[in-house]
Amino acid sequence: MHAQMGLGHFWSQGDLVTHTTAVILALLSLASWWVIVGKLLSGWRAARARERAVNAFWQANSLPEGLETLRREDPSAIFAGLALAGAHAAQTHAQHAARGIGAGVNASEFVTRALRSHIVSAQARIERGLTFLASVGSTAPFIGLFGTVWGIYHALVGLSGATQVVLDKVAGPVGEALIMTAAGLFVAIPAVLAYNAFTRANRLVLAQLDGFAHDLHAYLTTGARIGGNANLVDLGAARANRAG
Repeated sequence: MHAQMGLGHFWSQGDLVTHTTAVILALLSLASWWVIVGKLLSGWRAARARERAVNAFWQANSLPEGLETLRREDPSAIFAGLALAGAHAAQTHAQHAARGIGAGVNASEFVTRALRSHIVSAQARIERGLTFLASVGSTAPFIGLFGTVWGIYHALVGLSGATQVVLDKVAGPVGEALIMTAAGLFVAIPAVLAYNAFTRANRLVLAQLDGFAHDLHAYLTTGARIGGNANLVDLGAARANRAG
């Protein structure tokens, strides 16, 4: 009896539906762990370099130097892309302030649009994979439950022609069918925990990105960073020198 209740016996006694359900759960588990490990590694590298990159940007001697430093120090390219988008928007508005794309729009609004657009794109990028984890966490238990119901049905069909029900013949198939429920939970629980952890981490990143965007907007439109000891060249002075 104990020898018959192993996974090998479960697999040999299963039919096409049971095998397909088990394979689907195995593929979902592998894919979810692939997403989890990948996001853990990328998030760990980005978290270590993020604060250092932003500090290096504000300590640069010029805006081009700050952009290059941020691009080099930020492996995720999220903060570097935001700074580049804002700088490009400020430069474009300065060149076309009187006509074309910049006509009728002040610099603050123009830069705000560019920064907001990049933040939306960055949010979609850092949240990539979370929908899959949420889907796995919500559907895997039901897939396992379907395998359990089908396994019990398959066992009852096998006993339908028996004149006498023996406990060994019932306990084995039913216990093996319940393995599918455990498999569904085994797939779903890590996906749900990872989804919650990554969602919280992404909220922190977006809060930091939003704060950096406010400081960057103030610098690009007024030439000064709010509350900061930045070493970047004052944009207002540079524009005044160019005008003179």
